[in-house]
Amino acid sequence: MDKDRIKGKMDEMAGRAKRQVGEWTGDTETQGKGAAEEVKGKVQNAWGNVKDAARDAKRDVEREADKENRDIEDDRERGVA
Repeated sequence: MDKDRIKGKMDEMAGRAKRQVGEWTGDTETQGKGAAEEVKGKVQNAWGNVKDAARDAKRDVEREADKENRDIEDDRERGVA
């Protein structure tokens, strides 16, 4: 799990809490700051998801290339290629 996902989730939860406190107290400034922090956290969490997906895709491509290279070597050893 990417560190951006963790940080983003923490910011999102803190922002949600601030926004809720602002709603309960009628403090629109706190509501706005909390909503902004919540959005920031969601964006950071999404960025972490993108990074995780890219890392997973790279790993999958590397595994497939390694498998293909092993298959080629096996064919050479058997005299097929």
